[in-house]
Amino acid sequence: MILKGNIQMAHDILLKAIERGDVVIDATVGNGHDTLFLANAVGEEGLVYGFDIQEQAIENTKKRLIEAGKNQQVKLILDGHHRLEQYIDENTNIKAAIFNLGYLPKGDKTIVTKPDTTIKAVKAIQNRLVIGGVIALVIYPGHPEGTVEANTLLPFFKSLDQHFWRVIKIDMFNQVHEPPFLIVLEKRK
Repeated sequence: MILKGNIQMAHDILLKAIERGDVVIDATVGNGHDTLFLANAVGEEGLVYGFDIQEQAIENTKKRLIEAGKNQQVKLILDGHHRLEQYIDENTNIKAAIFNLGYLPKGDKTIVTKPDTTIKAVKAIQNRLVIGGVIALVIYPGHPEGTVEANTLLPFFKSLDQHFWRVIKIDMFNQVHEPPFLIVLEKRK
């Protein structure tokens, strides 16, 4: 199949940017699927910073990484992605980042990502992103908090200077019930 789901499309796009040895971020580790994908992409020479506010998410991810033998190149951080500046030096060159927003699958659905902290994290990553670097965000407007998040994030992304950023939105607009969509930012200069 040519057209894939949002997460797989995000991975395909990120793979175009990421090289072995790069530094990347999983801003919402969840159950560790994106973290493991990034760990494989950067290889043993690279580094993945993984953030989550839920201890269960960190534990789920740690287990997945250990089982895959990929935990050495990952630094898991039990904290919000909006505080990444406390953990990643301002001179660190980031190649890519992924945000899988919303709530932890099979977790507490009252604990959700927030648009203000997401924007703060995106801005911090933008300041560290190398030219040609990519930020991918999967946004889920199908629940009330997700609708608020989408309605806040879209104007922010649309306002980014086109001379410095390419921004695309990919959505499956023939699906019912407010399907998730993908936003990708690429740093031009």
